[in-house]
Amino acid sequence: MAARRLSKTTASEQPRCFGYCRVSTEGQADSGIGLDEQRRKIEARAAEMNWRLDHVYVDAGISGSTPIGRRPQGAKLLAALRPGDTVIAARMDRCFRSALDALQTIQNFKRRKVALWLLDLGDVAGSGISELTVTILAAVAQFEGSLISERIKDAKRNLRSTGRHQGGSRPFGYRIGEANRLVAEPSEQAAIATIRKMHERGATLMTIRDAVRAKGFAISHETVRRVLARQRR
Repeated sequence: MAARRLSKTTASEQPRCFGYCRVSTEGQADSGIGLDEQRRKIEARAAEMNWRLDHVYVDAGISGSTPIGRRPQGAKLLAALRPGDTVIAARMDRCFRSALDALQTIQNFKRRKVALWLLDLGDVAGSGISELTVTILAAVAQFEGSLISERIKDAKRNLRSTGRHQGGSRPFGYRIGEANRLVAEPSEQAAIATIRKMHERGATLMTIRDAVRAKGFAISHETVRRVLARQRR
């Protein structure tokens, strides 16, 4: 009996995959995690798995602290994905530096039926260690979020204690001076005195707003509320 010839998988039948590479600085090119080395590992895995490597997206000079969806090539990668696709990256830290970003992206991939192969961990969005990875990332992300929140609160407390602007629009009654310090604006401070007196007499926010507007200040009742809230601190 003649031997039956096994047909080769055509390119159109191969599962589609994409590579993703990132370096923060040009200096990483020779550090062992340079772009060429990342690309070589991605191409080797695609060939080993008989996947069709359609494109390798490269973010050069992009910090890992930037979420992957906000990176120029990372955003293009996410937009190109379809169910059944696989994304390959050489290491987890090439895709993510934040546990929260990693968790959200992996969960998004699972919903979209997209696999994510991180060559230092394996398939983290499909099977194998994915559930363990997601559980650990969820715990780390929660801890990370609480640390970020505390750092923001500490920074704002420090700015407030030194009389400096905390960001956003300037508070009514002040202008922003040198070194971002708040400097009292005399005319607006007089309006604040009016706000406080009217509030002590029981006037509503709307009534106070209208009285201050009559003095030439274009404020809202929310501005009145913020002025009074500052007084209570």
